[in-house]
Amino acid sequence: MIAQMRICSLVPAATEIAYALGLEDEIVGVTHECDYPPEARAKPVVVRSALDPERMTSPEIDAAVSQTQRSGRSLYRIDLDAFRAASPDLVLTQGLCDVCALDRTEVAEACQSLVNEPAVVALAPSSLSDVLADIERVGKASGAEFRAHALTEDLRARIERISARAQRADSRPRVACLEWLEPIYYGGHWIPEMIELAGGEVGFGRPGKPSAKLDWRALIDFAPEILFVMPCGFDLERTKSELRLLTTRDGWADVPAVSTGRVFAVDARSYFSRPGPRLVEGLEVMARLLHPELFSEPLPPGAALQIS
Repeated sequence: MIAQMRICSLVPAATEIAYALGLEDEIVGVTHECDYPPEARAKPVVVRSALDPERMTSPEIDAAVSQTQRSGRSLYRIDLDAFRAASPDLVLTQGLCDVCALDRTEVAEACQSLVNEPAVVALAPSSLSDVLADIERVGKASGAEFRAHALTEDLRARIERISARAQRADSRPRVACLEWLEPIYYGGHWIPEMIELAGGEVGFGRPGKPSAKLDWRALIDFAPEILFVMPCGFDLERTKSELRLLTTRDGWADVPAVSTGRVFAVDARSYFSRPGPRLVEGLEVMARLLHPELFSEPLPPGAALQIS
């Protein structure tokens, strides 16, 4: 009898990928943030954060992250006792973002401390095609190649259908996506690509390039016709609670997206922040909001809220 593989996922996006590949029984460790699918919450937690963002404002989170980065430390810590108890054969981690991932050295040292050092797959996607490639890599490393190929083919077809339909639009509205609200950051990596695929004109950032701070005056001058509010890692309810950071700014009422009622708070945690399969659902959400005349499919419950 072949022994079942033991997988530790050290980042929520990797957990989503593993579950999408049918590897739920092999997962023996996750992070405290792994909440999708809901069953992931029942898995042993091997990674915890030094911050409790649910009890902090956005400015407080930004200040704490900046201080941690200046000190050369990571926001996340491996629970070595739990990690050793999990005894993984395969570790899924991330090398994309220093804010939302473990320090690579800490991951390496934790793996070396095990009796049998596991294989490590580090995900570092900056585009939708990179996400699909990462799914294939996880599939290959876990023995789920066939399922990974089937999943990526389905996701690729959905992306192509959205792009083809969006190309029939009579106009491409100016779009801005805000990934943080104090200070303001615009969405990077796959977000500009998603805007283009969904039929919009990108206001800030280039496909594949990181998010960056955005001057409020620059946003006003761009005059976005559609504005997506998607603070990284926040669900829709948390995003709604942060909106005053935008709505109280000088010039807010003069933004075209505001005056026409096309400001949308979205569930970034589910559909835009995590580089996993649900990014394609995020693309479908974006396309529906950009071009309702072309995309009439209903939005997933709780995916977006129009801000008056």
